[in-house]
Amino acid sequence: IRLVSEILESNGSSSMATVCASSLSLMDAGVPIKNPVAGIAMGLVSSGSRFKILTDIAGIEDHYGEMDFKVAGTNNGINAIQLDVKTNGLTYEIIEATLARAREARLVILEKMNAALASPRKDVSQYAPKIKTFKIDPDKIGAVIGPGGKIIRRLTRENNATIDIDDETDTVSVCAYKTEDLERVIKIIVNLTKEIDVGEVFEGKITRLANFGAFCEIVPGKQGLIHVSEISDTFVKDVRDVLKEGDMVKVKVVGIDNQGRINLSIKQVDS
Repeated sequence: IRLVSEILESNGSSSMATVCASSLSLMDAGVPIKNPVAGIAMGLVSSGSRFKILTDIAGIEDHYGEMDFKVAGTNNGINAIQLDVKTNGLTYEIIEATLARAREARLVILEKMNAALASPRKDVSQYAPKIKTFKIDPDKIGAVIGPGGKIIRRLTRENNATIDIDDETDTVSVCAYKTEDLERVIKIIVNLTKEIDVGEVFEGKITRLANFGAFCEIVPGKQGLIHVSEISDTFVKDVRDVLKEGDMVKVKVVGIDNQGRINLSIKQVDS
């Protein structure tokens, strides 16, 4: 999981603020992290053997102070440390005091975070993108991409989704914010990469009308003919009296000739 933190202003440690905010955002999104993590930046001013540890340093304290000692961790311990010093080094006494003070501050911050959100939400946020990865027949990758990327661009545009294809692993990754968009585009990709069989039912779009019937696109780039006699159980004199371009209809595959041309039927959908 990749997190992006945008810093709008800063008078202290933006990285430690990011640690805290990232933990909360992950839990808010429903990511099952084991424990929330908080961070604090510690500073130092000294004179000879005397020193003072500064907690949650501001910009001026970072500028004029002698160290920026960042400590991030959970209730159980430390996850990460990052240290910048302007002196020749730190004594064990200073390090021990810094870590002790940092722990006190970290526990206070974690308590505040816990008051806002005690644990990861059980359900993924409705605003979180839904992602699914699956494999396809490598020989069918071209069918999903289409000539010059025409098909994949159309799928992305019409379904509010992002589609990535790894041709080395034959893996497709689909991402969408709405579950219905995700499921719809996955279904289309599956249909694009499988052999169409007689008896299957699709929801297709009428793309063209002719005197003898209507052409219906059942998956992007793949269409079949609904003969006028297969539109209705009753007599249809003019196709245009029943259908128009752009109509979405359920159709059943009733035949595929030796040239791969598909014959469809509306009236046989439920039979």
